[in-house]
Amino acid sequence: MKRVALGNSGLEIFPLVFGTLPMGPLQANLSPKEGGAVIRQALEAGVTMLDTAELYGTYGHVRAGLEGWTGPVAIASKTHAPDAAGARAHVERALREMGRERIDVVHMHGARVERPFIDRVDVFAELFKMKDEGKIAHVGMSSHFVPAVLEAASHPEIEVLHPLINRAGMGVLGGTRDGMLDAISACSASGKGIYAMKALGGGNFINAARASIGWVLSHPFIHAVAIGMLSGDEARANVRLFEEGVADDATWKPLEARRRRLRIMQQFCKGCGDCVPACASRALSVVEGKAEVDEGVCVLCGYCAEACPEFIIRVV
Repeated sequence: MKRVALGNSGLEIFPLVFGTLPMGPLQANLSPKEGGAVIRQALEAGVTMLDTAELYGTYGHVRAGLEGWTGPVAIASKTHAPDAAGARAHVERALREMGRERIDVVHMHGARVERPFIDRVDVFAELFKMKDEGKIAHVGMSSHFVPAVLEAASHPEIEVLHPLINRAGMGVLGGTRDGMLDAISACSASGKGIYAMKALGGGNFINAARASIGWVLSHPFIHAVAIGMLSGDEARANVRLFEEGVADDATWKPLEARRRRLRIMQQFCKGCGDCVPACASRALSVVEGKAEVDEGVCVLCGYCAEACPEFIIRVV
């Protein structure tokens, strides 16, 4: 099957990366057994890289999907910790809960961090230390911010980038869609592996999924795309699209007919506002004592759900 090189990292993967966020407690809340079964079907179909994170709550799903698997697989995880101790704890939990001795890529999870090379210096230093210890193969960075991605191009120690990009520019911070494309291109030219996030705007563009994925893939400096999947049918359809360019209406129209939204159970909302700073897209506000979402801005990541002390926010 098709393989692409992730820059100069030495990793060669199928260009569809399995994003595990949607199956976790922030969104669909599949059990590890259920999610693991979907992951296994994706691996059997040809996927070779899984994307997870401390925030996602899907380490158990990954472990279940990999149990007994002998084929090729690379795992990328992320730490959103603001300090070195937290970052180390996150990586060690990932290793322990997924049953791995080493993680292929660990990103500084900087969706909401505008100046990561200033504000997360200690985190990067700890990740490099864990790389020297053999616990991490490659250090990366995930970001929604154009300036952060552009600055990463001048940091050779960052080997893999996971930037937000989609054809509408939804969720891009600190610049425009085309500015983000320029920043990604600069990173690719500097030898970094690039796999994109939010090609479907977190689910907002599901009704035009084929066109949206195709637009991201049309840029040769983007090596791969992470897409969340919740069923074996989705996985197989996406693999066929990435491998053969085949996207027949019979398969894709039912998939594109789905709709997702952020649900806030306002009758239980206490108006604490903890969800507001958790939103990298600045889609949330508290109005008359209740949290509200601007659906035209929300990228359906679900990070606000993790921040809500009342557990009343969910992507559905």
